[in-house]
Amino acid sequence: MSTVTRIDHLVGEHAARLSERLMAHREQLFPPNAAKQLRRFTSGEVADLLGVKDAYLRKLSLDGRGPNPETGPGGRRLYTPADIMELRHLLEAGAKTPGTYLPGRRGDDHLQVITVINFKGGSGKTTTAAHLAQKCALDGYRVLAIDLDPQASLSALHGIQPEFDLLEGGTLYDAIRYDDPIPMRDVIRKTYFTNLDLVPGNLDLMEFEHDTPRELANRSGQMFFTRIAEKIAEVEADYDLVIIDCPPQLGFLTMSALSAATAVLVTVHPQMLDVMSMCQFLLMTSNLLGVVADAGGNMNYDWLRYVVTRYEPGDGPQNQMVSFMRSLFGEHVLNHTVLKSTAISDAGITKQTLYEIEKSAFTRATYERAMESLNAVNGEISALIQSAWGR
Repeated sequence: MSTVTRIDHLVGEHAARLSERLMAHREQLFPPNAAKQLRRFTSGEVADLLGVKDAYLRKLSLDGRGPNPETGPGGRRLYTPADIMELRHLLEAGAKTPGTYLPGRRGDDHLQVITVINFKGGSGKTTTAAHLAQKCALDGYRVLAIDLDPQASLSALHGIQPEFDLLEGGTLYDAIRYDDPIPMRDVIRKTYFTNLDLVPGNLDLMEFEHDTPRELANRSGQMFFTRIAEKIAEVEADYDLVIIDCPPQLGFLTMSALSAATAVLVTVHPQMLDVMSMCQFLLMTSNLLGVVADAGGNMNYDWLRYVVTRYEPGDGPQNQMVSFMRSLFGEHVLNHTVLKSTAISDAGITKQTLYEIEKSAFTRATYERAMESLNAVNGEISALIQSAWGR
């Protein structure tokens, strides 16, 4: 005799099992009640970040100037993220050119709001957003990362498991909802990265997609596309950059994020199906944002760039696709690409990025190749930010 399985019960059971297993995995990685912490950085890594010689850092330490680094095995000097920031302030005070070590906003520089978007999952969108946010924080920018994706992968990378840690809300939805929204500062969390704060995400964000059509039908006068920009404005003075990881769909959340943006980063996996999907995404985006612009939304951007992700240089069809994109979009395609790397994917297994994980976890060549790729892409984006500020 056959039995009928109610799909809602089955899916719910699977979700509960998976959530329980993920929680056990987290507790294995991080002891209960312990916050995720960032590793120490070697003096060589810090010297590279600051653009100085390791010997100079040693001299500062011996002279008693700046932070007092921890001494690790073999006498290696190890610095915390807070130590790196202290060094930046020390070096900036003696720099001939302002912004050499503290590259953030000065004077009338406007807040940079970068939305990272793609219509298709698997394009490396969250990975790109996370590495960009963390590298900018290490470089001395004051960064706010916003997880606008209900799947909350950016939040998970930063040690937050939504179904356990956000039981009473705490996402951007609470700040942008139409009924009784809360202040933006109430949903911002400090992370273990100095200079990097986070607004986490979870499934509550989908409520905005459900609420907005009702508000539009009621003609309440509340414009959905201004809500994220208005909330970011509440904390504008606290940050140099806001990086928004958008959901892989063109809904009200994404359109509101695009209306708040000063710059747009589109991630692209260089394969035909992905590029075809992007074509549809661009057509839909153009049509919908045209409507938003006609209604008074802000559509003026400092820059828009396509970043090629999960790129395999030895793959002939991928090379053809990259060449095809460059011929179509010219300078709007970043010169550098994010390489497909086992180092990046393996780090993700332990909910870490390449900037967090120990170099010793990989072979030297694999690690350095991936890191060089990420640093080149993030450096190119940093140059665009500086250019938008007239530098």
